[in-house]
Amino acid sequence: MDLKSMIVDVPDFPKKGVIFKDLTPVIQDRQAFNQVIDDLAAIAGKYSPDRIAAIESRGFIFGAALARDLKLGFSLIRKKGKLPRKTITILAPNEYAVEYFEAHVDSIGQGENVIIVDDLIATGSSGISAIEIVEQLGGKVVAFESVVELTSLQGVSRMEAAHPEVPIYNLIKC
Repeated sequence: MDLKSMIVDVPDFPKKGVIFKDLTPVIQDRQAFNQVIDDLAAIAGKYSPDRIAAIESRGFIFGAALARDLKLGFSLIRKKGKLPRKTITILAPNEYAVEYFEAHVDSIGQGENVIIVDDLIATGSSGISAIEIVEQLGGKVVAFESVVELTSLQGVSRMEAAHPEVPIYNLIKC
């Protein structure tokens, strides 16, 4: 199945000059969505993770399904102010704005092997911040998986430079 052909470009969203990659058609199509989860699971299986963590918000869709498929716990990496209990916070600048990520202080156990999942890698800043928050919580990021990589923005290169120990996988390159 050609997943790349299912991604819809939306110009000038969320701001002028940005071409948003809409993965909704992939999620809506049962065969495509299940293929994505199967492909992510095949990669994850090589790393014996204890837990899946995912980045808000579309990363939750893929991460939660992957965690369920692998029978693992699932941890949330959210934008500041969205979690109700004690959190740790990290600066998470992205291509649109300067933001902060948070995670509950008890969301990842000391020494747990964690795979982080997101829908898309653009500039890599969200991925770098997510890796750092998992490490601050005492987890070990054993892999980072995304559905799409926007190759022209060189986010994977930035992530590899910041965290060369973390293997990065993308199912689709755009």
